[in-house]
Amino acid sequence: MIEIQHLSKRYGPKLAVDDITFTVRSGIVTGFLGPNGAGKSTTMRMIMGLDRPTAGTTAVNGKPYAAHRDPLRQVGALLEAKAVHTGRSAYNHLRALAATHGIPKSRVGEVIEMTGLEQVARKRVGGFSLGMGQRLGMAAALLGDPQTLILDEPVNGLDPEGVLWVRRLSRRLAGEGRTVFLSSHLMSEMAQTADHVIVLGRGRVLANAPIEEILAGATAQRVKVRTPTPEQLADALTGPDVTIQKTEDGALDIGGVPAATIGEAAAAAGVVLHELTPQTASLEEAYLELTQDDVEYRSELTR
Repeated sequence: MIEIQHLSKRYGPKLAVDDITFTVRSGIVTGFLGPNGAGKSTTMRMIMGLDRPTAGTTAVNGKPYAAHRDPLRQVGALLEAKAVHTGRSAYNHLRALAATHGIPKSRVGEVIEMTGLEQVARKRVGGFSLGMGQRLGMAAALLGDPQTLILDEPVNGLDPEGVLWVRRLSRRLAGEGRTVFLSSHLMSEMAQTADHVIVLGRGRVLANAPIEEILAGATAQRVKVRTPTPEQLADALTGPDVTIQKTEDGALDIGGVPAATIGEAAAAAGVVLHELTPQTASLEEAYLELTQDDVEYRSELTR
């Protein structure tokens, strides 16, 4: 479990993290979302003791990270995959980390195999691609078989097989009762991986809820309807908030009224329906709606 209490971080005049409080529970995958500059990486660094909070506290498995006598066995973190001596091989890098915690050499071999690094384990890290560097960072995070994993953009640079591997690994570890806390800009991947989502914007918590609740709270759901008599259905639907638009494929896009009500109105009017499908918002749509007023670096196309 990760516990954040009234955490703030100021860099000169800039308040990067603004009095945030939340708990990352064990047994589920918790996604950490937010625009660039929202404070996600800074928060993760403070949890790991790499940045000192201006105010507030962080605890992992009941203690501040620095208070653990065996941190690699408690917390595995991927915050900056490039933070490796480039002249060392992947194997020697992991072996050196293992030696600091009395982790057996056999575990080094296990994480190398687990992360698909067998073919490059004896090569110097300086020649690694971005994806291979990410895999090495994951191997280091898994080295101590930790109870908690903190992963900042773990799928960055990975190929589709690697992305799928991270997803399955995250869900498996959470299923074992561990704490999995990860950030990503890939909304489609987060939607398939996370059970719970915390969204930051300009250093503040904008949302902290199960992913289903985040989706349900997005812009009012719409319903896709197909009928041979669209005009008759339109006459049967009344209400100031009802909107009906015809789509390019000939269906009706109806908003402001739930699917059940549409079906009941159609039945009462004797209207035949060929399709009645609620259209839920995607995680990307829900995220953009949540953060639309908190984007620090905005491109023209998103304005």
